[in-house]
Amino acid sequence: MDHAEFDHHIDIPGTTLFNGEMAMKGYALNKMCYSFNAKANRDEFAADPEAYMTKYELTEEQKQAVRHKNVLEMIAAGGNIYYLAKLAGIYKLSVQDVGAQQTGMTTEEFKEKLLRQGD
Repeated sequence: MDHAEFDHHIDIPGTTLFNGEMAMKGYALNKMCYSFNAKANRDEFAADPEAYMTKYELTEEQKQAVRHKNVLEMIAAGGNIYYLAKLAGIYKLSVQDVGAQQTGMTTEEFKEKLLRQGD
């Protein structure tokens, strides 16, 4: 099989492709988020987010995204949504909150959109 066919990507407007390059870019952020599987780590982060981000050697871009509690910024900084879900949980962001961020709406606008689609 010729793997060259996998070396290209499809440009989907508004979508950040999570590929090998992004996985490398987001390694520290994703590793930190994975650590949140343990309650002690979630508690440590909640007590001092800056120290915890430094412990995991996040880049300034990643730290800013975490400070902003902005999932799209975290994805752009190499975050994988499956790992970021742990961080969203710590910040008590619901699926609707994350969906709203991804669509540029407020949470209430996003919920209304979902309700309208059910009609």
